[in-house]
Amino acid sequence: MTVRRTNGDNLFIRYLILGSWALFCLVPVLWFLSIGFRPRTEIITARPIYLPTLSLDAWHMIWSDWPMAKYLRNSVAAIFGSVAIDLALAIPAAYSLARYDYKGKEDIGFYIPSTRMMAPAIVAIPIFFLFRNMGLLDTIWALMLIYAAINLSIVTWIIRSYMTDIPKEIEDAARIDGAGDLRILWEITIPAVRPGIITAAVIAMVFAINEFLFTLLIASTPDAYTLSVALANFTGGSDGLIYNAIALVAFLAFVPVFLVVAAIQRHLSRGLTMGAIKG
Repeated sequence: MTVRRTNGDNLFIRYLILGSWALFCLVPVLWFLSIGFRPRTEIITARPIYLPTLSLDAWHMIWSDWPMAKYLRNSVAAIFGSVAIDLALAIPAAYSLARYDYKGKEDIGFYIPSTRMMAPAIVAIPIFFLFRNMGLLDTIWALMLIYAAINLSIVTWIIRSYMTDIPKEIEDAARIDGAGDLRILWEITIPAVRPGIITAAVIAMVFAINEFLFTLLIASTPDAYTLSVALANFTGGSDGLIYNAIALVAFLAFVPVFLVVAAIQRHLSRGLTMGAIKG
């Protein structure tokens, strides 16, 4: 006698596997968050404490003793501002590389991703003097510009790869109907590569959040500190390593990225798989 599995059984097994995997991925995050709400005496122990005593000391410290709201506001402004600059420059640049033929096009296309191979420390000192002479040190504008400059190449290359997958016949048909290049780019090409644009924007945002060298170099005062620099403030001084404060600040830096990715996961998954399989 054979037992046939119903669709309900298959759906239950699928959700069980996915739920188990989600729990496996979230346990380290939740454990890290629990460290932020422990007293310092229960963080470093010979044996792990699975049911810790909850304490809000670190939470009160980062919001009262440290201007964490300013750090969070600086991070959001610098990151989203840099992504906006990258998209404004990368979309027309990618369209030019994907659609026009001109001398040196292949060389330019190779040069763009090759800039990511350069060690950032090589240009750190020239960039510092450049921003100092421009009067942009310790400003959010400087962070926007440096983040945008670092990520512009990869954003351009990603968007270009999606634009090359769009059949030129669609744009040629619109051009025959009298549409200009700007109208074709705005009304046809950009909607068609929206998943790729979202993918490039999320990748640029993650890279900007993880940038530390130039942030520490440019933001030398608390007026322009971001969360990445704020984390460094909890790793020294007379109080030593403040593990619970580090855990809370790191979690605050993680939550915005998680919410953005969760909100656009449908477009992000399309962007990551677009063009991988061609019939």
